[in-house]
Amino acid sequence: MAPHSMHIVLPVLCLTVAVTAAHGLLLIDFRADLNHPYAGSSLSTDDVIIHAARASKARAARINARLARVLGNLSAADVPVAPLSDQGHSLTLGIGTPPQPRTLIVDTGSDLIWTQCRLSRRTRTASRQREPLYEPRRSSSFAFLPCSDHLCQEGRFFDKNCTKNRCMYDELYGSAEADGVLASETFTFGVDSKLSLPLGFGCGALSAGSLVDASGLMGLSPGIMSLVSQLSVPRFSYCLTPFAERKTSPLLFGAMADLRKYKTSGTVQTTSIVRNPAMETAYYYVPLVGLSLGTKRLDVPATSLGIKPDGSGGTIVDSGSTMAYLAEKAFRAVKKAVLQTVRLPVVNGTDDEDYDYELCFLLPSGVAMGAVKTPPLVLHFDGGAAMVLPRDNYFQEPRAGLMCLAVGSSPDDFGVSIIGNVQQQNMHVLFDVRNEKFSFAPTKCDDI
Repeated sequence: MAPHSMHIVLPVLCLTVAVTAAHGLLLIDFRADLNHPYAGSSLSTDDVIIHAARASKARAARINARLARVLGNLSAADVPVAPLSDQGHSLTLGIGTPPQPRTLIVDTGSDLIWTQCRLSRRTRTASRQREPLYEPRRSSSFAFLPCSDHLCQEGRFFDKNCTKNRCMYDELYGSAEADGVLASETFTFGVDSKLSLPLGFGCGALSAGSLVDASGLMGLSPGIMSLVSQLSVPRFSYCLTPFAERKTSPLLFGAMADLRKYKTSGTVQTTSIVRNPAMETAYYYVPLVGLSLGTKRLDVPATSLGIKPDGSGGTIVDSGSTMAYLAEKAFRAVKKAVLQTVRLPVVNGTDDEDYDYELCFLLPSGVAMGAVKTPPLVLHFDGGAAMVLPRDNYFQEPRAGLMCLAVGSSPDDFGVSIIGNVQQQNMHVLFDVRNEKFSFAPTKCDDI
């Protein structure tokens, strides 16, 4: 068959898709604009920042609980339940034939693609969401996956079983829980487009927690169930616009995911994506080896940021966390350096229920955070790559007169360090899945 391509531009999603058939392979290159987590929210900017910080703390607890549970170190019983969509950028697409438009949270820390479905009376009581439940009975392309399917055989879940040759699963997100049945369906990228792709997904319900403005999750992790793995996408990138601005952000797949194609305000730098040697996980680990504040290298041993022999610890890049989290030793070093550098009064009682920051400063009367000069926080990676974070990528202003460090602490004994989406804002980041490389470049995301 002769090579051909199709280009579709949709004003609703600003989504561009190119599909090339060559040598019997389907190469998928496309761009989509991600919805901001709070795009349709009536919350003020201050409340959005506060709300996201609280949700970020709950997500970090969920991530650590999932890893600790695999290691047998911790029960998830006391992990806080927060809406899974509170920090996640999302993508609107069509599911089924004809397409039913639904919004899925795009998550680099999950592999299962799933949406809440109306399969039976039980799913009528699924977690509340603003969108209607997906209706399999209205789709001519819906089919249950048999237990012999490789996604059922090789997919990793908290629990799964075979009932009437249907693959039933149960998945935990900390103490939030999603269960359902694996199925195959046609996913249409753009409600009005004719380009549709078959994917295995979970059709079920979120039985704890909530999704708010979304209907489910679109996993982009290295796991076998993710969009990236199922479509053999070699690489993808995204560029998150400033969190406080609530604008859409570009997500690019395949050949479109090329940092050198777009104007950057700095050098493209690359480090490795590393695997957890002790277990298969749904996270992209990167070899963070140290930190600096300005030109001062902090006293942070690389071992505190790396993956431990038992699989605990390590550093992940996560699209679903707002704030950064560092292993306790590294966090203490950052906090000490910030206190020595920022000459402002420290606010007492930052553990008040309204705030989920571990360090805040009182701004002078009438002065906004934008007028405060701080040295960049630099993340050093193995191989020499350095991610330079300006003030707005590691501080937030949750209310007028208050400037808070958007970095928290993870337990030293097993906790994972997290590079969140505030750290990634106006940073074009690329996951070269095929070659196990992570690249980044400072970029004005609005210009892509």
